Parts: sequence; structure tokens; C-alpha cells
Amino acid sequence: MHARSRRLAACLALLFIPAGARAQAPAIRASEANAMKAIPVPQPAPFQEGIAALPGGARLYYRDSGGAGPAVIFSHPATGSALVWPYQQPVFAKAGYRVITYSRRGHYQSAPADPKNPGSASGDLHELAGFLRVDKFHAVASAAGGAVVVDYALSHPEKLLTLTLSSSVGGVRDASYLALSEGLRPKGFDAMPPEFREIGPSYRAANPEGVKAWLDLEHKALSGNRLGPAPVNEVTWKALETMRVPTLLMTGDADLWLPPPLLALYAAHIPDNEMLIVPEAGHAVYWETPEIFNAAVLEFIARRGASLTAR
Repeated sequence: MHARSRRLAACLALLFIPAGARAQAPAIRASEANAMKAIPVPQPAPFQEGIAALPGGARLYYRDSGGAGPAVIFSHPATGSALVWPYQQPVFAKAGYRVITYSRRGHYQSAPADPKNPGSASGDLHELAGFLRVDKFHAVASAAGGAVVVDYALSHPEKLLTLTLSSSVGGVRDASYLALSEGLRPKGFDAMPPEFREIGPSYRAANPEGVKAWLDLEHKALSGNRLGPAPVNEVTWKALETMRVPTLLMTGDADLWLPPPLLALYAAHIPDNEMLIVPEAGHAVYWETPEIFNAAVLEFIARRGASLTAR
């Protein structure tokens, strides 16, 4: 094992918080895990792209690496699209997975949401999987994409091998949680620059070129009206307690949207979960610390999803 791989493995061992150890380990730090250095974007694995014309009127842009391996479908944040996974697509494809990224309604090259017929984002995901002839898959989501896959998990748990929720508020609508979550952010927060809201200060200080690249994708993300689709399910703490999909919960300890104490609330209500806190990362863990993100998700889906793939 290369020295870099050994360091990363050691970092992950420190970062994961097993369920039984959470009371004894409320905060984890691992200085070696600081990956805020500039990491070149790797060459993408070959993929096919297209527009999926789905029942209900959705026309969604997608990229599909193909192959016979288990499928991994990535669900992007509100500031993103199918394009925001360049650090993940070649790595997961090389690991033997069929990698699918797509844009929700109103995002890059997908048709805008129709206010008169908004459909649901989780319903679109279900139809997209059918269009691409994917029976079961691993769902990996960041931020707002997590609300989509949580809604999907409540409707179609039999279709999911594993679920990864990174920096995701998950769509929970309990009044006490909304008050707590919204109370963390000052008035006018939503109007602040996206890179301030989404990217942690360590990354912004250490990697300005990476911030520019992220902003370029953010500017390309919205192509039309993305508002309108509503969840199929009423997502509440009680609803989460019915989930039976192995779930990896992740956030950065500098995440302004979902700091570690809020992540712990999700862990308390999702029965089968593991939790990971990434030091110095903000809301965009997949972009700020891609080596940690990729290693953690790949290890999790290989360990927890292997026995489910053949079912």
C-alpha cells in the first residue's frame, strides 16, 4: 500500500463514528485528513449522454458510463447538475461501478419544471432508473439532492442498495427541526454568494482555483425554472425511523447548513447508519475533499451493498 493510501486509510479510521461510540466521541479531528490542496480534475471515464424523455413530461439530461457493475446514481446539490461530479465519475467507474449522473428539472440541459405539472423529483429519479434499465442502485447525494433520495428511499426502498447523504438536510419538515436549522443562519443568508454558503473557509483560502472551477459549474447549473416538484412523502423524523436502507451520513465540520450536531439528529432517527465528519470541509465535501469522500463512499458501498446486489 502506498504511503498516501495508508494515510488516507488512517484518516478514515479516525473519521468514522460507529453508532455505539457516538456518546464517547462527539467530535473527531484528524489533521492528516486535511486535503485542501489543489487536486487536478482527473480525465473522465467514457460515458454516453442523452436526454431521457420520461412519463409525466420530464426531460432529464444524463451521463452514463455503462458497464456490468452495480449502478451508482449521483444526486446533485441545488447549486449543481450532472456536471459536478468530475472527481467521482472516473474513480467510481475505475472501481467497477456503472456511474450515472443527471440533472434534475431546470438544471443543466434538463427541461424546466412546469408549474402546472411539476411532478416530483423522486418520481423523476424512479422513471430515469427505469429508462436506463437500472433495477437496483447505490444512491449518492449531496445537499438538496439528499432530499430527493430520502423521498425515494421512503417510496422505493427495494430499489436501493445503499444511501449516502452528504451535507444534506434531507427534507425533514418537523417544525422544531426547521426552527433549529433556520436559526443557525442569519437573515439574508440565502442571498450571500454561493461560494460563501457552500465552500468552507479552509478550501477558499487554500485553493482559489478550485473555487473558480466550482463557481463555473454553479453558473452552468441552472437552465430554467427548477422549482415546483414536491416530495411524494411527508418527510419527518418518524418517517426516517422507518427507513431500512444502509445509510452513510456525512458532513464537514465547517458546514454552515448542516454542522455535526444536526447530522447527529439524522443519525438518531435513521436506524441503519454510519456517520462521518470531515475536518475543515464545508458544505461541498465531494468537491473540497474528494479523496476522503470517494474513499469513504467506495468503502461503505462495497462493504454494505455487496450482499444486497444479488438479491
